[in-house]
Amino acid sequence: MSVLVDAGSLPPGAALLDVRWDLGAPPGRDAYLAGHIPGAVFVDLDAELSGTGEGRHPLPAPEDLQAAARRWGVRQGQTVVVYDGGSGMGAARAWWTLRWGGIRDVRILDGGLPAWEGELETGDVTPPPGDVVITGGGMPVLDADGAAALAREGVLLDARVPERFRGEQEPYDPVAGHIPGARNAPSAGNLDNDGRYLPPEALRERYEALGVREGVPAGAYCGSGISAAQNIAALEIAGITGVALYPGSWSAWCADPSRPVATGA
Repeated sequence: MSVLVDAGSLPPGAALLDVRWDLGAPPGRDAYLAGHIPGAVFVDLDAELSGTGEGRHPLPAPEDLQAAARRWGVRQGQTVVVYDGGSGMGAARAWWTLRWGGIRDVRILDGGLPAWEGELETGDVTPPPGDVVITGGGMPVLDADGAAALAREGVLLDARVPERFRGEQEPYDPVAGHIPGARNAPSAGNLDNDGRYLPPEALRERYEALGVREGVPAGAYCGSGISAAQNIAALEIAGITGVALYPGSWSAWCADPSRPVATGA
């Protein structure tokens, strides 16, 4: 199943979800109301693609995600297209979460809203309720012990910027550093200057240089399970599947004083 879709070839009848979100920025609803792709429904990443539990953005309960997806008008078997303002992070979290929920055909609008060349619609969109069924378990997930084991025995990717990985700065969590044995793969490195994903061969070369290849167990984390989803999307574009997400990520790891912390490169 394709991960990406171009703005000029949106599948007919797809559910369009606007997931504008940026770390540390105000919620994206105001920007959505000011202009969005016609028919797109706003999705609140913090309230609807996250739940309660460990870390700053734990996964939603399947029943909560199902209720939200039905509010968005998603129907069983329908293609879903997600987009954000161009950073790729909100869309990737939505792509991963809906795939985890059991929706098979979810696509990321490559380049986000800036790639859209048509007219924009203002105001809110309230679609008829959908009937999609969310089961959970559609994508592999790691807990803290699993992440620690993978850092020793496989490849564990940290999607944060290098300064946070090395522990030189930490603007969001109380402890700076990274999971011992993790390898730094900043999520921004997946995109070109226009906010589009790099070609599959370039992404494969990037991740193979970090030790990720078919047959090697791999996982990804970040600050709170957002940008790591972008790495997993990039890996699928490159043809590397089965990479697990640690949803609690660094925000959950560093909240446990018994967990070791590494710093430096």
